[in-house]
Amino acid sequence: MSAPQIGVLALQGDVREHLAALSAVGADPIPVRRRSELDAVDALLIPGGESTTISLLLRELELTEPLRDRLADGMPAYGSCAGMILLASEILDAGARGRAATALGGIDMAVRRNAFGRQVDSFEGDIDFEGLDEPVHAVFIRAPWVERIGPNVQVLAQAAGHPVAVRQGRVLATSFHPEVTGDRRIHRLFVDIVAGQA
Repeated sequence: MSAPQIGVLALQGDVREHLAALSAVGADPIPVRRRSELDAVDALLIPGGESTTISLLLRELELTEPLRDRLADGMPAYGSCAGMILLASEILDAGARGRAATALGGIDMAVRRNAFGRQVDSFEGDIDFEGLDEPVHAVFIRAPWVERIGPNVQVLAQAAGHPVAVRQGRVLATSFHPEVTGDRRIHRLFVDIVAGQA
């Protein structure tokens, strides 16, 4: 069986780190910056970065609606940090009009941006993650959290009393950055989701 082609949205953020992590767990990762590249992949990973900047670039490159359409058609996706924000159906404190973060509607949830505080409030720690035997070392950088989930959303991990990892069908999101720790289990989970094995 050929490796799934997983795109990494390459507009801003930890693109290289996610490409390396996906490659390490058997995927065929490709940077996505154009509509033709989005159309060619089996799934998409949206990395951390700055959600309003990524949203602005999506609009400028005319990728917002094609990405929404692919998600609505069932394309598997994974978003970390800013990617979690963009995959939400509702963004609390989305930002100033014209530079607001764009909700793509991949997961029925409301997400609060920078919920844990500013850059200086960034932290890391071990958290339990549903389905994994050992805790995940999670790095939170200006991280969001989930304030509301729909009935079909599964909470996979929590921190400070809020969901920080969720899944709805073939769409996964974490408010932390697994690409920076060397622990590839969440990327492997996503590849398994894409392959229909999780």
